[in-house]
Amino acid sequence: LLPLQSQLSQALNGLSDRAKEAKEFLVQLRNMVQQIQENSVEFEACLVAQCDALIDALNRRKAQLLSRVNKEHEHKLKVVRDQISHCTVKLRQTTGLMEYCLEVIKENDPSGFLQISDALIRRVHLTEDQWGKGTLTPRMTTDFDLNLDNAPLLQSIHQLDFVQMKVSSPVPAPPILQLEECCTHNNSATLSWKQPPLSTVQVEGYILELDDGNGGQFREVYVGKETMCTVDGLHFNSTYSARVKAFNKSGVSPYSKTLVLQTSEDTQSEEQTLPFPVPLERSQLRRMSPFSSTLNLQPSFSGRSYFELRSSAHQLSLHSSLQSLNSAVAWFSFDPASAHADIIFSNDNLTVTCNSYDDRVVLGKTGFSKGLHYWELSIDRYDNHPDPAFGVARIDVLKDAMLGKDDKAWAMYVDNNRSWFMHNNSHTNRTEGGITKGATVGVLLDLTRRTLTFSINEDQQGPVAFENLEGLFFPAVSLNRNVQV
Repeated sequence: LLPLQSQLSQALNGLSDRAKEAKEFLVQLRNMVQQIQENSVEFEACLVAQCDALIDALNRRKAQLLSRVNKEHEHKLKVVRDQISHCTVKLRQTTGLMEYCLEVIKENDPSGFLQISDALIRRVHLTEDQWGKGTLTPRMTTDFDLNLDNAPLLQSIHQLDFVQMKVSSPVPAPPILQLEECCTHNNSATLSWKQPPLSTVQVEGYILELDDGNGGQFREVYVGKETMCTVDGLHFNSTYSARVKAFNKSGVSPYSKTLVLQTSEDTQSEEQTLPFPVPLERSQLRRMSPFSSTLNLQPSFSGRSYFELRSSAHQLSLHSSLQSLNSAVAWFSFDPASAHADIIFSNDNLTVTCNSYDDRVVLGKTGFSKGLHYWELSIDRYDNHPDPAFGVARIDVLKDAMLGKDDKAWAMYVDNNRSWFMHNNSHTNRTEGGITKGATVGVLLDLTRRTLTFSINEDQQGPVAFENLEGLFFPAVSLNRNVQV
């Protein structure tokens, strides 16, 4: 009996070991379930980010192609209108000659008729010959000889698929925020990061996230290969958190340390350097003041609403005063980086004109998404009665047309006698009163009431121009070579 009991006990010990291993294996499997769920969320976020980047690139290309179509449209109209004008003048001359000849034929004095008949006959033949030299042939076709070759892109989209990854390929390490490179300027913040020094894992891109300034969820504000990003359209006097992660074909890295930022209404412009926090410590990030914090993110834009890459330090210039009981001043200059190539800058980018007779757009460097803002522009030169336009615009507004021609700008254009409001090429509210050299145009952007109002020489011009404004707006001007602002 004892040998059998010993044998059973030994068998139970072995079975107990297997049961212990099974329990540990079940724990491992349950952990895998959780890890798969987490990896799925991260992978889906990476996929959405990559597809959104493709969509953004396609939208930018669409804007460029639409600009070319608009140029072709304007060229065709100009040629046809010039031919209409030329033909109208010749027809008026011809009709006058015909009427004169009919009166001469009715003349009863033969001697008088003989004196002028030869000259009239030569003039009639000459006029007829002029009409016969292709004058009645259109110089321009109505068709647009543009055919969009989208077949290669459609084929590429259909072939878009996952590449099988090697299991052994690691995900990137968490990026490191380069605190000495992070700075603020006006109501924008620049964040810089890098991979750990000893990391050899290939990185395909980075995802920068900011919260909403009220302790809410993080939102993506940049996805791409750059290691520095400047975020515009930030708020004053709020607290925000920022973090960044890297991704490659194998997956997404953990987040970097979280940087907590406290915005300021200080209106001085000196740079200040303070120690930066470790994760979850609450301190202030101040290298330039005032600091106006994070994005006015709207849920419908899925975290990619408003951001802009900058590669150089910003300059402080042209100012906008926030007219409120406790007013702060945000300084800005005109922005060469986003302006049309025909715009000419001077006076530390405070003064602009243009080297083209066509209207060209230039933006201010500072975007506003919250609060009450007022700025003034002085007319330094005004020749030949052009129609400059003043107002606000999105960062991707058309730069080669009058401000307000597309749906990305809200403007007032004005000549020496009257003004109109224009948005999406719709002209409204003609108002008497224009501008001359030395005039001052005021722009009042009230994002609390969501309205835009204009003034000329401190008198309001027309009613409230636009209502229900929401989002990020940049000061904007369109002008040609006959205007300097």
